[in-house]
Amino acid sequence: MLAAAVLAQGLRWWCIGTLREQWNTRVVIVPGLPLVDRGPYRRLRHPNYVAVVAEGIALPLVHTAWLTASIFTIANLAMLNVRLRVENTALHQAAEAATPR
Repeated sequence: MLAAAVLAQGLRWWCIGTLREQWNTRVVIVPGLPLVDRGPYRRLRHPNYVAVVAEGIALPLVHTAWLTASIFTIANLAMLNVRLRVENTALHQAAEAATPR
């Protein structure tokens, strides 16, 4: 589990490094900036959240905290569900706005 947590951190920093100044914790679409399609974003639409979920499972399990891992993962997935809907809507609207008519 420690290796999984370290790999999740590696993925998170790869995401941050790929997005550079575009990385933030808010849902912000900057008009005129293209969607990022390099680094981990070539294969995954939201790789940072893969890291968050892996970390939320792995870190408690480093100390065999099954209950914490379970409760946190369920609560986190509920929050991510809302967050992903908001982000996907914003990305879709940005893509539509960027498409010439």
